Amino acid sequence: MTTADSQQYPPELLFVICAYVYSSCLHPAQPSLDPLIQKDYGVPTALPSSIPASNWPEPVARRTLANLCLVNHAWYEAAKPWLWTKVEVRLPRSWLSLVEEIAWEYDEETVDAVMGNTIKAAAKAAIQSSNPSLYDDEELRLEESILETFGGPDLNIAPELLSPAVSRDPSPRRLRPKSKSPARWKLMRSISDAIQNVLEQREPGVYVPTPNDPRPGRFVRHLDFNHFRTIGMRRSIDEGVNSRFVTGDRVQAVLKEMPNLTAFGATEYMDGALTLPVLNELFLRGAPSRGRGRPSRGRGSLCDIHDIEEEDRERRRECRDLEAVDLTGCVSAVFVNALTEFVNTHLLPQADAETSDVDADDLDVQRSPAVRFVEEPLTFPGLQRLGLRGVKSIMPRILSPFVLAFPSLTHLDLSGTRVTPDILYALGDSSTIRLQSLALARCIRLTSASIKALLVDSQVTSQLKELNLYGDMTFTSPLLESDLRAILTLAPCFLSGKLVYLDLSSAPLTRDLLNVCRLQPKLRSLGLSHIPNVELKHIAEFVKTKSPNVEILTLIGTSPELDCGLRPVTANNDGAPRGSPRQSSVTLHTHLIRPLCTPPFSFSLTSPATAPAAPPTRLRVIELSTMLLGGLGAGAGSWRIVKSKGGRGWYVDTASGWVAQVGSGEGSVLRRDLMPDHPFRIEMEKLSSANGNVSSGVGWHARKMEVLHGHGMLGREDGLYGAVSFAYQG
Repeated sequence: MTTADSQQYPPELLFVICAYVYSSCLHPAQPSLDPLIQKDYGVPTALPSSIPASNWPEPVARRTLANLCLVNHAWYEAAKPWLWTKVEVRLPRSWLSLVEEIAWEYDEETVDAVMGNTIKAAAKAAIQSSNPSLYDDEELRLEESILETFGGPDLNIAPELLSPAVSRDPSPRRLRPKSKSPARWKLMRSISDAIQNVLEQREPGVYVPTPNDPRPGRFVRHLDFNHFRTIGMRRSIDEGVNSRFVTGDRVQAVLKEMPNLTAFGATEYMDGALTLPVLNELFLRGAPSRGRGRPSRGRGSLCDIHDIEEEDRERRRECRDLEAVDLTGCVSAVFVNALTEFVNTHLLPQADAETSDVDADDLDVQRSPAVRFVEEPLTFPGLQRLGLRGVKSIMPRILSPFVLAFPSLTHLDLSGTRVTPDILYALGDSSTIRLQSLALARCIRLTSASIKALLVDSQVTSQLKELNLYGDMTFTSPLLESDLRAILTLAPCFLSGKLVYLDLSSAPLTRDLLNVCRLQPKLRSLGLSHIPNVELKHIAEFVKTKSPNVEILTLIGTSPELDCGLRPVTANNDGAPRGSPRQSSVTLHTHLIRPLCTPPFSFSLTSPATAPAAPPTRLRVIELSTMLLGGLGAGAGSWRIVKSKGGRGWYVDTASGWVAQVGSGEGSVLRRDLMPDHPFRIEMEKLSSANGNVSSGVGWHARKMEVLHGHGMLGREDGLYGAVSFAYQG
């Protein structure tokens, strides 16, 4: 398509093309569970697909959109919104450039100047689009009429009763809006509405062009600091403390210019910027600000025009509700104090707030008069996904009202927090929450009864597809055997058979409990680590009969045959000592890999061309302890060891992967006979040879829930989120 051809197509078509380019880098609904392969091996014809990759690498899609912006003005207008849809802050200097590009510097570009120039350009464009033959005086009269909309007396007086516009000299007061620091998008929208109203009165039905706003903040829907680092910049301690790049004022200024923001991700590297104004900008946008406070002020209102809180509330009413927030690892004192004050101000009744750790006299000072009259606790109906993994510093009295203020949750990650049984009981009483993904890993304050009540007696978890109850030898699972039996036999999520991810590591599983568990035909990733008393043959029987579609299995510290010398050697051991790496590796292949991953032997003289039977299960990745992986050496057959960037490692069948053959008509199939020169096998061999020198997104069976895009426990992340998911042992 040449430049001349693109000008013949409508802008809507170009916009749709750019939308497809952007969507090409999004993860599919059916993931392959394998790390993303960066090289180009074609386009997948069915899902899931290990190779070709299910989606483009994000840098490829972003570079394509950037190149489209350079074609001509039509492509630029079509590609720019998608290029700015997702913003990931990676480097400190790029963050400063982002602030300069999006935030409004009122000292360099005054509000009066922006309003004057925008109104003048909009009036000229409106006159030219409606009747190009009109003279300049008509343009001036239209500009004066628009100015009267902003600068006229704040009374219900018809403009016809005032002196004619041409007889009044324009003054700076008429150009001044109600707020001294308005959001640029809000100002542009007000100017557009004013032009629409003026022209509608003059000539109904006339087309009114939208004023041009060069700032891209209104396009941003996703903002995260997952890749942000300041390590390696050789900054002193004083610079790191007093000269921060990501500050609360900068984050607040950027958020004010993003009315369509729906997903926000923070990390421990910038949680010192999560101040109370930032939390207000995040959570009070959209529905929480509608219907609260004084009535919306119109031209006839006599309220104080300098009421900043009311102006912020009016601006937030026009913003979209936030849908996803990921606060993984945010533990700084600034964030903890800000969240405590936010909960005390907006979510707790007056009496409860005064009994918190904040002094009552100080609280009266912190509370603004505009929010003291609010009697009912605030709720956030728009937010659906909340990630609080590792937020250890939030007290239960603050965590409880905060979590319960989201009545529309579908994804909730409370792993490693101070969540208490009372929070789970209150969560289970909700009539609106229907969770699809729940993570309660390493929550030391929970009780077995509270987990059972949430999973068995509550409708909140009836639609669960992903459940993470991971525990290790340091923080073991609080479940009792009797309650675990009730969960496996009575919980709606287990009875439905729709679970795709399940982690019961360190739970008191026994052979009898494995036998009573219902069939789980959709289960793809299963965690059974740190269960030392279950024999390997019973686990193999469970996978073969109850969950044959499991592809990933974790067995760190599980089964007495795989303990690798963790138990003391006795005098009765003959040959290889009990639990040695050599014996454990032989047992692993004999009792697990061979019966579950190898096709059954068949021999026929009459029909030698018959296709071989498929293996009884889809198992192809096994997570093992570091000691056992060391005993496996270079692997056996097509099985290789792939290590993460941290302490985790997997035993992977490199000859198995989801492959869609073009023209076969079979869709995507799990091939177990990939040749050594197959691209997927070559890529897996490279990961094995890297010996842990890989990106943070390489791994299987995530420990962290993917929140921002809604992919849950089967989602794939990199950066700091990826390290938490696949690298860290705990």
